[in-house]
Amino acid sequence: MTPDPLFDFTGKVALVTGGSRGLGREMAIALAERGADVIIASRKLDACEIVASEVRLMGRRALAHAAHCGRWAEVDALVEASYAEFGRVDILINNAGMGPAMPSHEVSEALFDSVLNLNFKGPFRLAAQVAHRMAQGDGGAIVNVSSTASIRAIPGVVPYAGAKAAVNAMTVSLAAEYAPRVRVNALIPGPFLTDIAQAWTEEARREQPVAMGRPGEPAEIVTAALMLASPASSYTTGALVQVDGGPR
Repeated sequence: MTPDPLFDFTGKVALVTGGSRGLGREMAIALAERGADVIIASRKLDACEIVASEVRLMGRRALAHAAHCGRWAEVDALVEASYAEFGRVDILINNAGMGPAMPSHEVSEALFDSVLNLNFKGPFRLAAQVAHRMAQGDGGAIVNVSSTASIRAIPGVVPYAGAKAAVNAMTVSLAAEYAPRVRVNALIPGPFLTDIAQAWTEEARREQPVAMGRPGEPAEIVTAALMLASPASSYTTGALVQVDGGPR
C-alpha cells in the first residue's frame, strides 16, 4: 500500500495494547499497512505473535509482548521493552479493556477493582509514562480508547462506564499537561462486531439502537484512529471522537 501523505506512518513506531484481536488488531494492521513498525501487547503472547507475524509479512518490524495492562509493573515492563527494541514510541493506542455485564448489586469488590484496573488504572500509567518520554523526545500522539458507555446510560456495566468516563477526563487533562509536543485524544466506539459480539443475540448482531441501525464492522474504526494518530492532525488534541453509529 502506498500511503496518502496525510496518513503516512513510514518510520513511526506504534504501541497498541489489546492489539491481538478486535479493534486493537484492526488499528495495528492499519498502521503497519501505512508504514509503521508495531508493538502488539495483550495478555496472551501467542495471540500477539500471530499479529506480529502479519506485520512482518508487510516488511515492517514488530514486537509481540505479553502484558496484563491493568498492572503497573507489567505496564512499566512493556514500556521498557518497547524502548529497548525501538528506541522510541511515536504513537500509543491505549486500547486494552474489558466490560463484563451484570446487575450492579451483584458486582463484587474484586470484579470492581479488576475492571477499574484494566480500563483506567493501567491505561493511566501507560499514557503518563509514554507521554513523559514523548515530551522529552520528538513528541508523539496518544489515542485512548473509551466507550459510549462513558457518555450515555447503559445499565449493567456501571464500573466499566465509570472507568471509561475517567479515561475521557484523563485524555483531556493529559492533553493539556503534555502539550504542545504530545497530542492526546480519545476514540469513543459504539457497538462493534468484534469477538465480544459472539455473546450477543442474533438480533443484536443485526440491529442496534443507533442512527445507522446496525453495529459497526471492526474496519470502520480505522479512519478515525488514523486521523487522530497522524502527524497531519497537528492541531487536534484533547478531542473525544465518537465512532458509534450516531444517536437515534
